[in-house]
Amino acid sequence: MRSHRQAGLARLYGATALACLFACAVPAVPALAQDITAKPVPSGTQMLLAADTLVYNNDNHTVTAVGAVQIDYGGNKLVAQRVEYNRDTKRLVASGAVELINSDGTKINTDHIDITDDFADGFVNALRVQTVNDAYFASESAERMGGVLTTFHNGVYTACEPCEDKPDKAPTWRVKARKIIWNGEKKTVRFENANFEFFGFPLAYLPAFEIADPTVKRKSGFLIPGIVYNTDLGVGVKVPYYFALSPTYDLTVTGTGYTKQGFLGEAEWRQRFNNGEYSLKIAGINQQDPDAFLGTNPFDNGHNVNSGPTGDPNKFRGMMGTKGQFAINERWNFGWDVLLQTDKNFSRTYNIEGYNALVHQSSIYLTGLSDRNYFDVRAMRFEVQEDTLSSDPTARSAEQPWVLPSFDYAYIPDMSVAGGQLSLNVNARVISRDRLDAVLADAGDPTSTNNVRGLEGQSSRLTAEAEWKRTFTTDGGLQLTPLLALRGDTGYNAETSASLAAVNQMATNLGEDVDMRSSLARYMATLGLEMRWPLLFSMPNSSHILEPTAQVFVRPNEQYVGGLAIPNEDAQSFVFDATTLFERDKFSGYDRIEGGTRANVGFRYSGAYDNGWGTNAIFGQSYQLGGENSFDAPDLVNVGAYSGLQTAKSDYVGLVGFNSPSGFSGSLSGRFDEQTFEVRRAEVKAAYSGLPVSLSAKYAFIQAQPLYGFTTDRHEVTLGASTHLAQNWRVFGTGTYDLEQSVLVKDGVGFAYNDSCFTYVMTFSQTRDSITKEVSQNIGFNLSFRTLGDFGSSTAAVDAIQ
Repeated sequence: MRSHRQAGLARLYGATALACLFACAVPAVPALAQDITAKPVPSGTQMLLAADTLVYNNDNHTVTAVGAVQIDYGGNKLVAQRVEYNRDTKRLVASGAVELINSDGTKINTDHIDITDDFADGFVNALRVQTVNDAYFASESAERMGGVLTTFHNGVYTACEPCEDKPDKAPTWRVKARKIIWNGEKKTVRFENANFEFFGFPLAYLPAFEIADPTVKRKSGFLIPGIVYNTDLGVGVKVPYYFALSPTYDLTVTGTGYTKQGFLGEAEWRQRFNNGEYSLKIAGINQQDPDAFLGTNPFDNGHNVNSGPTGDPNKFRGMMGTKGQFAINERWNFGWDVLLQTDKNFSRTYNIEGYNALVHQSSIYLTGLSDRNYFDVRAMRFEVQEDTLSSDPTARSAEQPWVLPSFDYAYIPDMSVAGGQLSLNVNARVISRDRLDAVLADAGDPTSTNNVRGLEGQSSRLTAEAEWKRTFTTDGGLQLTPLLALRGDTGYNAETSASLAAVNQMATNLGEDVDMRSSLARYMATLGLEMRWPLLFSMPNSSHILEPTAQVFVRPNEQYVGGLAIPNEDAQSFVFDATTLFERDKFSGYDRIEGGTRANVGFRYSGAYDNGWGTNAIFGQSYQLGGENSFDAPDLVNVGAYSGLQTAKSDYVGLVGFNSPSGFSGSLSGRFDEQTFEVRRAEVKAAYSGLPVSLSAKYAFIQAQPLYGFTTDRHEVTLGASTHLAQNWRVFGTGTYDLEQSVLVKDGVGFAYNDSCFTYVMTFSQTRDSITKEVSQNIGFNLSFRTLGDFGSSTAAVDAIQ
């Protein structure tokens, strides 16, 4: 009698599994059977025979081998207790613990087998087959004819490994069929009068269905359908068809019917070459209800970001994307990733695989890499797939520039220079922007957001830098590393009148002078010294390393600072924390250079314990000793404002962390005011990874940075958990809460079952706009049958909350 647990599992799987079974009634790739027909044996091949006893019967024209019989013929191996060979019929009859291993690795176990001497045709009783990919067949009898057609009678198929403790226990799933016909010539497997079972319970009866032979990796036919759901799109059923046109290229055509928006068509062409591959994807839909995307954003003004004004007859939306990569030789690669679409977020809205990221980078590139050289040149543009109109101040898509091109080169000579290491770096970029990217407040409010993140027009820059450093170690263990660096920049700017007007307004609001330049030529020379003194403390049950560190960098002032003289395109992102404390130049890009004399002082610590625990810490402060502080000099994005480095004494930065062999880990990092020790920035992480529970928690706080574009404090908490309810069952969930806006920004929950041959996942997730509180919901599920295929939502939808 089957257990209640098995019955409960079967009922839970039933709803989604039943749909999958009917989807399997069409040819699919990959498929489930394995070729058990031996490959043709070349003429002239000798048969090798070993046995305890060999009996010749000249009257019956038979030869009988008895006891530990082993036959090897053209890579096909037969082991049995008794084998009789009839020279007239040219057939082998084997019995007693028979195992036949074909030349392709397939194992056949039976008590009796009758085959021809070339292993091409035969009849088997009580057959058991294990394929090379660990799929399993069993049948009461089987026969094969002509070396290409194999028929299993009353057969069973599964990809689940048999239970060692209970070999008679029903596997997670299996297919039982009155007849299973494998055609080695057509490369198909046909099931007739078949039942699909879950945990031994029959769920569906299928009169007949046919699938592709798994020995054929590519075969034309329908793939397993999928189901998707989205608030604006409704429920969608996705049906793909695969065309195996050639060993080197193929085509997949997919149709998806949405209950709210209608039919979405997709096609993807893929082609491989000896040195690379490329793909081309197109998709399009004539939306039935484009107004479903209208939101509550006050900047909508009755317009639809996806299709234009309300009632716009132009309901068509589509995309074309292509990706490719080719190896020119072992060091050089050429490739591209390009997305074109009718509007800025079609691919994300309809979850077009490979092109659905919030920010997609379209690029064409050439890269080279060797032991001591790196070369990269590329043209690129970022597509922000947002759902806001261009009139919304938060919209970013239309303001993204074209980078034509970006160039990076790095070289480290393999020989020392004056006993030290020399490194060379070159960077260049040319930017063209069609629309001004600026946020400007009213005059007289210097604490409001004022920045020009991107100028309309063109700009370029070429940078070359050389650095030399060498480390000396004293007898006392003190490590001294002198450093010399020299950098030069040149470039030009050609901004429009709208850009110049925006810069003038920003200067007026901030009370700054304007000295916008049309060209630049600047340099930076650095003389530096780093002192590190690693101290090892050994204790009975632990060891600790404390490393006091001090750095001094002597430099002239940064040129073109103040007066809002040049744009800042690639150094806008800036975070001063423990990880950047000991950087020579703390700016994130080349458009800004750290100038003046600066000292960085602090320590690093690490500890290791005999019980497997580990601890680490960093703490320190930075000092502007002389010259002009680059972080106190405004630029067009106010990158140094509220950074913690804009004063002569920086804020304190620190980090402490631990990890344990039991799965616990945690860290605390922060930036603290150099006078009051007030928290300016903090991040707390904690996690436990083990059985049966895994937990994670993260809290982030960033103080308001009005000039930098963030007018309010940012508080956010993210929690995640996963627990195993049973051996193969798991429940998981996650949530992110905005403490400042009092909004649950994102949450999701799901459950999963997983074993060696079957995976089941179901998820439910919600996202909310932090301002409008508008909710978007997604439901995803996925069933994966090993060797049969997947059914359900895309893996991206399912993985989103895991």
